[in-house]
Amino acid sequence: MKIWQADFYRRPQQDASEQVLWDLLICDRDRSFQYEANCPQSEVNSSWVASQLQLAATVEGLPNVIQVFRPQSLGLIEQAGRSLGINVEPTRRTFALKQWLQAKGYPTVVDKPPPAPLPENLWGEEWRFAAMSAGNLVEAFAELPIPILVMPEFLLPINLGLASTVSVPGVVIYGGKQSMRLARWLQQARPVALNYVAGAPDGLVLEAGLVDRWIVATFEDAEVAAAAKAYEQRKQQSRGLHFLLVQPDDSGLTYSGFWLLQAE
Repeated sequence: MKIWQADFYRRPQQDASEQVLWDLLICDRDRSFQYEANCPQSEVNSSWVASQLQLAATVEGLPNVIQVFRPQSLGLIEQAGRSLGINVEPTRRTFALKQWLQAKGYPTVVDKPPPAPLPENLWGEEWRFAAMSAGNLVEAFAELPIPILVMPEFLLPINLGLASTVSVPGVVIYGGKQSMRLARWLQQARPVALNYVAGAPDGLVLEAGLVDRWIVATFEDAEVAAAAKAYEQRKQQSRGLHFLLVQPDDSGLTYSGFWLLQAE
């Protein structure tokens, strides 16, 4: 599968004639292919983007997927992709593209809204911190009949170079009767990372989609706060790898969803 990463964004500086320009940058995941074009703001539209995608594809052909990390770029690139039959994937994990943008001095940090509470009808009955050795993590869940199982290849412990004895932290949510509904909602939200945020009260905040943030839980208990700090410390030792598991109860008989996570 051929995957491109693309950004179409207003250039931070005007050109010599004080004209506002938009830059289109396209690359593949190892930057062996790069394409760059710009246009005046007055010409910015999805047709222009589509024409540039076709020009970029003159040598190797169009991609199957275009990954986009910037919300402001997404709409135009989606429209252009739709007209050419290309699937556009919103994702924060456009590492090669961000590296290229940073080398050019362009911003890659996206403004994020304050975290919002999860919808009340999705609240689980209980949750807890957990941990599992890197050597057992994939084997423990990969073969189970879990309806929603998200284990990206690049997040597998072996591909992160983690020793099998490293403890990978996670959060388990017991959803009760809402378990499958919660798992489906999370899948649509596209989880990225689940972070402990100290405050009054403390909380667990889910980073999802391109800029979304959701409050999964809040707590004031000192013991839970200590466990949350240990969770974050384990993340440092596991190169940021952690997991989210949703299941109806603690029987271990059925599961609803499992995600490997890592902050971008």
